[in-house]
Amino acid sequence: MRALLTAVFVVALAMAGAFHLSAAETIPVAASTAAAGTICPTCGESMSPTFNFCSNCGTNLEAFKGAATRMPDAGPADHAHADGPSGRSNTTIARPATAPKKSRFSDLFGHSSQGHGSALSDKPIPLQLDNFPDRPKPIIEWGQNPFLGVGPIAPGITLPTGATWQPSFIVFGTARAALQTFDNGRGQISELVGRLDLFGNLYLTPTERILIGFRPLDRDGLDYTGYRFDPDKKIHREINAYITTFFVQGDFGELFPNLDPNDRGTFDISFALGRQPLNFQDGIMINEDEIDAIGFSRPSNFFLGSSAWRTTALFAWNELNRNNNRRESSAKLFGFFNTADYETSTLDLDFAYVNAEADTGGDGLYAGVGITRRFGLINSTTRINASLSLETQTAAVSDGVLLFQQLSTTMPSSKDVAYLNAFWGINDYSSAARGEDRGGPLGAIGILFAAQGLGGYGAPLGNRANDAVGAALGYQMFLGSADRQIVFEFGGRVATQTPRFFAASQPDSIAAAARYQMKLNQHSVLIFDAFVGFPENRDTAYGLRSELLLKF
Repeated sequence: MRALLTAVFVVALAMAGAFHLSAAETIPVAASTAAAGTICPTCGESMSPTFNFCSNCGTNLEAFKGAATRMPDAGPADHAHADGPSGRSNTTIARPATAPKKSRFSDLFGHSSQGHGSALSDKPIPLQLDNFPDRPKPIIEWGQNPFLGVGPIAPGITLPTGATWQPSFIVFGTARAALQTFDNGRGQISELVGRLDLFGNLYLTPTERILIGFRPLDRDGLDYTGYRFDPDKKIHREINAYITTFFVQGDFGELFPNLDPNDRGTFDISFALGRQPLNFQDGIMINEDEIDAIGFSRPSNFFLGSSAWRTTALFAWNELNRNNNRRESSAKLFGFFNTADYETSTLDLDFAYVNAEADTGGDGLYAGVGITRRFGLINSTTRINASLSLETQTAAVSDGVLLFQQLSTTMPSSKDVAYLNAFWGINDYSSAARGEDRGGPLGAIGILFAAQGLGGYGAPLGNRANDAVGAALGYQMFLGSADRQIVFEFGGRVATQTPRFFAASQPDSIAAAARYQMKLNQHSVLIFDAFVGFPENRDTAYGLRSELLLKF
């Protein structure tokens, strides 16, 4: 097992550094059998001869007149060949020596946007306001520039650094109330519970803000204010003023624009400091809602042939919950996270290290690779995550690999979506950090694997991935419009061997579920859930719930 985990880490590291510049500097140009094309003298992009501006770099082709090169029609001697995932015929033309070199690494994920472009129409289109919703006015709003407002923009305050601040403050949040019953085959919970997520956001600029948040109706996502009917008839009061979110966010380039008057991007480094939510690898590696951390991110990189590459470095020192959803005050997390965009795909490449006391789980090393792209009409997300305990394996940190696949497609002549999601947990994969109410890493598989985050209504098929394989097949149907929809899902899971951790709550099982939700108005949604399951060596499992969701 250690050899397998080591191999996963080596592959992830190799993907981060392995790229090779092409020796032959060429550009693919679509072969034309109808009319000659034009080659931009600035960037070498080919396009229709009717274009007055280069669709890639914006060069005014009329200003160059004879300098713009005419490309001959493709013929038998043009050596047309298949290039790229579309397999369309292309002609290879030598590129000037000054052109940017192309990385073969990008071929793994689709070409970058270099050398490709699409021109915008020069025909004006009127502002489309049909069925456009009214402005969602916050419950409390202060400042000269209303949230999503229209009209003149207030000039704001200019600082000695060159930054212009336009302060505004809004209060927003989400309120949830649910009446629900849940039976996992061993015991039943019936309750009426509520949850309130309340935030205050002080905008200084669109990129600089201070956010504070509270969850005054629950404690740590475990005990919620409400009334429990079963197994005990009891009123639960969990009123509190605990701060769950409090951080400052900004961008050095916007705070100190005088340091980069030509806006070359030298200081385009964003940061966030304070108690903040974190989510990486679709919540598989890290899924925390309140952790004290500082992070720096640079979005404007162009590594390995990408059109955009964002790199984030993170250090977290407090409020860290380990894989067993228990808080470890001594734990420290170091993270290095990357997201790269290519023409046809997005690549995620993430690494994390957790340092903690040996008696609470010890140190752990984590790596994750994800690729999101389309194959024809199919949307695909593939993720491979691995964890390695550097000391004794416990429920907090252990060795394992989690393979994760999502496939979906929009049905013909409709907005309906069909999906098939699957996972394979090899040994005991553990996350670097998981919030106390987040359960395991399988919530993105489907509604059968996701907990509600409200009261005792759990995931029908569980959400731990230890030594198991499973899948969910679903269909999302829109009933006339996006205001009303229903989801049907069927799924199951089977253990590959008896896991060392979390074995008792994850039996072999199959289940079916349905969810109906409808918009009541601009701020409220009504949701109904139901499921029935057949866990091995247990009674039939079932659940029913109704929820009113308010966003303000």
